[in-house]
Amino acid sequence: MATSIPVPAGSYLREETVHLHAGPTDPGRAVDLGMAPPTTTDDGWWLAVLWAASGDEVVSLREIAPRAGPPPGPPLLTLGPLFTGALSGMVAEENGRQAVRLRLPAAEDDDAPWERPLVLQVALKWDPVRATTVTGSQLAREALRAFGRAIVAAGRPG
Repeated sequence: MATSIPVPAGSYLREETVHLHAGPTDPGRAVDLGMAPPTTTDDGWWLAVLWAASGDEVVSLREIAPRAGPPPGPPLLTLGPLFTGALSGMVAEENGRQAVRLRLPAAEDDDAPWERPLVLQVALKWDPVRATTVTGSQLAREALRAFGRAIVAAGRPG
């Protein structure tokens, strides 16, 4: 079982709540999404750290997996396409690929890749038109909402 970590101090944006494994008769478990203040590198990469928490602890990636259990393979094989898909049209392309890089904390046990805190490090380049027509806070809000859509979708049976 992954070691739990405390929620980072203060989210850059007002936290948003999503419900995991919600169904027609089950409201699902509520988790709050937060974000550290984003930064931008000299070469245009936007960097942020996102997390999902319940109470005063970051939840485990295992908690967003389908109820039947996590899919095989590393969690980013599931979470990555969901996150980038949720930002479709907002991210720049380089050499025909979306300019997005995602990273999770290392798993304590390589045989249990879903047993780690749900903290996502994001590096991306915003579409130039999008970046010049909306504020930095709006871009950050879009990234946080995309994160929420991705973790909710990750729990749906494949």
